[in-house]
Amino acid sequence: MRYQRNGVRVTAAVAGVAAVLAVSACGGSSSGATITGEGSTAQQKAMEHFAKVLTDEGGSVLDYTGSGSGDGIKKFLAGDVDFAGSDSPLKEDEVAKAKERCGGNDAWHLPLVAGPVAVAYNLDGVDDLKLSPSVIAKIFDSKITTWNDKDIAALNPGVKLPSTKIVPVHRSDSSGTTDNFQKFLSSAAPQDWSYEHSKEFKGKGGSAASKSTGVGDTVKKTQGAITYVEWGFATENNLGVASIDFGSGAVKLTSESAAKALDAVQFKDEGSKDRVVDADALFASKAAGAYPLLLTTYEVVCSTGYPKSETAPALKQAFTSIVDKGQQGLPDLGYVPLPAGYVAKLKPTIDALR
Repeated sequence: MRYQRNGVRVTAAVAGVAAVLAVSACGGSSSGATITGEGSTAQQKAMEHFAKVLTDEGGSVLDYTGSGSGDGIKKFLAGDVDFAGSDSPLKEDEVAKAKERCGGNDAWHLPLVAGPVAVAYNLDGVDDLKLSPSVIAKIFDSKITTWNDKDIAALNPGVKLPSTKIVPVHRSDSSGTTDNFQKFLSSAAPQDWSYEHSKEFKGKGGSAASKSTGVGDTVKKTQGAITYVEWGFATENNLGVASIDFGSGAVKLTSESAAKALDAVQFKDEGSKDRVVDADALFASKAAGAYPLLLTTYEVVCSTGYPKSETAPALKQAFTSIVDKGQQGLPDLGYVPLPAGYVAKLKPTIDALR
């Protein structure tokens, strides 16, 4: 088996060939069929994990390319892949194009991968840093410029904060993580972050780096630096991860605190099988012990209308296995295992794919 990251296809080739041969012998069951996806790099490590789970089971073979949400959506709209991985829901014009791609049928969003966004830093001597949404907004807008600023000190009594210059590092490329991070700041600290959310970073100043790997590497090499990045990339680089006071006391980022926030997620249309997360409600949450700074990434699929009859059954089989058996091991990769209540809200959509 071979798994690669950062824009390179993820596929379990040997197991896949064996599975496809088994399907041919059995007369075309969806078991062993190859499903193709492209898009979000934020869910790349999860897709590698899911690909292995699926092939170990002898089920569908997952071929996923992590090229970024925008490219994934383009490939899906063009009919080049079976699903798009996206950090944000389709835009209005993309919804119309997706319906055309799906033979006049609606495309649905399935938020199958959830990962916390860590506020990660590199500051010698400070192992337990507490921040608030307001302070984070001011840091990334260059309104707070040194680590011993009074606003940071007020959140960290007894901590010896150095006068080191803060170097906020943001994504230079178009990024769904940036979009969600700025949505969070707008929802949780509207008085300090007045910018419209966008996949392009809007704050003033700071340093820029490309992709999650780039910002993680930059902070690792830069004393006083801070960034927003998927949890897995923060731990991979051994960066400090700030606890955040969302309004009910500082919350440390753990699988449990992230799962608590995910379990309370609301969808924009609770009566629809199109499961778009109400991100504004999530990011504005102040529930005690919950860490709502989550990136809920989507698999964008056709509700029906795939040209090949085996595609929908293969997707249904793969997604069912992912939510049932693919959750073990996700915390080690920086993702949140989907809580049972959350999975129960997704299964009717998965079961309805045809």
